[in-house]
Amino acid sequence: MGLFNRDRCEGKNPEQLAGMRTAGLLVGRTLEVVAAAVRPGMTTLDLDTLAETHIRDHGGIPNFQLVPGYRHTLCTSVNDEIVHGMPGSRVLKEGDVLSIDCGAQVGLWNGDAAISVIVGGREAGSAQDLALIDDTETSLWAGIAALRVGQSLYAVGAAVEDSLTASGEERGWEYGIVEDYVGHGIGTSMHMDPNVPNYRVSGKGPKVVEGTTICIEPMVTLGEQDNHVLDDQWTVATNDRSRAAHWEHSIAATSAGLCVLTAIDGGAQRLAAMGAPFAAIDPA
Repeated sequence: MGLFNRDRCEGKNPEQLAGMRTAGLLVGRTLEVVAAAVRPGMTTLDLDTLAETHIRDHGGIPNFQLVPGYRHTLCTSVNDEIVHGMPGSRVLKEGDVLSIDCGAQVGLWNGDAAISVIVGGREAGSAQDLALIDDTETSLWAGIAALRVGQSLYAVGAAVEDSLTASGEERGWEYGIVEDYVGHGIGTSMHMDPNVPNYRVSGKGPKVVEGTTICIEPMVTLGEQDNHVLDDQWTVATNDRSRAAHWEHSIAATSAGLCVLTAIDGGAQRLAAMGAPFAAIDPA
C-alpha cells in the first residue's frame, strides 16, 4: 500500500481542529444510534439506511459515498469479514460478530470510526468472540495513548501490536493482526497521508506534528490474518473463515494532549485511565 512513501504528518490549526471535532461527533453519535438499533432479523441495509438518515438530518454527508464505486453510508462486516463489508440483504443472526464502519463529512472536514458488536447483545456472544472484540478495542486505545507530538508515528503500531500480543498470551492464543489494511490521515478527505500501521514497523517513521489528525484502526482475527476480497469487489474476508473485529477512532494530537474526535467525551475517560494526556477540542 505504499507505506514507506507516505512519511509526512500534516498539522491543523485550532479552527480546523474544531471543524474536525464537529464531523467526528456526528460519526460517533451515528454509531451510537446504529449500535442501539442492531437486532437479530435486521438486514445490514436496514442499518445503512438508518445511518444515512441520521447523518443527513444532522447536516452531514456520508463520506463513504464519496469513494468512487461505493454507494453506501456504512461498511458492515459480519463474522469472518474483516472490513469493507457492503450493506445489503444479509439478515443478521443472534451471536454474529458485526463490525460497523462509519464516516461523515461536515463542511470541509471528515470523521471516520468503527465499532464491533455482538448481534443480540453481549450475552449472545461466545467467550472467544467477546475476547476478540474487547481485546481489539483495548489495542486501539493503546495505540491512541502512544500518540505524541514530536514522536514517531510508528509508536502507535508498536503499542497496538504489544497490546494484542499481551492479551493473546493471557488468553492462551495468538491474534492475527491484519497488515494489508492500515489506518490513515484524515482531514479535508477521509483518506489522506500518512498511512498508520497497526503493527511494529522498523525505522523512525513520520514525526507527529502539532495538530496531526489520524485514524487508528486495528483489524484483528482469531486465526490467520491472510485474507481475500469477495466477489462484490469490496468485502475483505479471512481465508481460514476465522472471525474478525475492527475498531477505529479519528484522533487529534496537540502539544496540550490528545482528543479522540469521534468519541462523545473526546476520549477523556479512557485516556485518563491510561495516564495519557487529554485536551478537549470544542466543535465548531
